[in-house]
Amino acid sequence: MPIERKPIRRGGIKAAGYDRNNRILEIEFDTGRVLQHSGVGEEIARRFLASASPVSYYRDNIEEEFPLKR
Repeated sequence: MPIERKPIRRGGIKAAGYDRNNRILEIEFDTGRVLQHSGVGEEIARRFLASASPVSYYRDNIEEEFPLKR
């Protein structure tokens, strides 16, 4: 089942969504590239989705911390 993404439209990120049951954070960039990070906790996903600077939060807390699937 696809992850429902919500528009973000800040800092090069078009949309993102979180699957709480499978702990997957899915991020769609303005370029059309979609990445999925697995094992992401609910609190980290919530903070990312609410961040005023989602790209900075992504780089600092998610990008190299959680396994990536393209």
